[in-house]
Amino acid sequence: MKEKLGVVNCLYPTLTVLVGATVRGKPNFTTVSDVGIMTNRSPYPISLGMTKVNHTNHGIKENKTFSVNIPSEDLVVETDYCGMVSGKETDKSTLFEVFYGELENVPMIGECLINMEIRLVRILDFTTHDVFVGEIVQTYCDNKILSGGKVDLGKLRPLLFDRHGNKYRKIGEEIAECYKVGKVLKKK
Repeated sequence: MKEKLGVVNCLYPTLTVLVGATVRGKPNFTTVSDVGIMTNRSPYPISLGMTKVNHTNHGIKENKTFSVNIPSEDLVVETDYCGMVSGKETDKSTLFEVFYGELENVPMIGECLINMEIRLVRILDFTTHDVFVGEIVQTYCDNKILSGGKVDLGKLRPLLFDRHGNKYRKIGEEIAECYKVGKVLKKK
């Protein structure tokens, strides 16, 4: 028997990322778990839902650029901290080795094994949140997490955010190969 839960978003857990932007001339980072993949076709738009009071929003709006940095399990303390304190009062860039790529004013985190430079395309205005939609301009990846030229999630060990349990989780084991396991149900 199923129980009604009301209006509950059960799409969690989701990937936890650190979003970077230059705010008033300084690099700033914040923790975000409301990240969306909008299509799997180039130019690869993504979305971020961020509360309007977030300090990082000012830098994204001002510069029309931002970064998405994917922390591993090893950065759980720093990642959590970046979501707890505001860049208005705390210089969170001191936690990390900050580097820049092709886009001006897009700080990225050296300790994160994957970094993406994003160009802002549009902002969707909701009552409490800004949803930033951007296109990936460049992706940087540490070669130690690549297998056959592709990202190996087992080696990356990304953080997942579980809103229902209010916990960080990790990725489990592989269970099947996509676009293969379902072939057993195809009629011949």
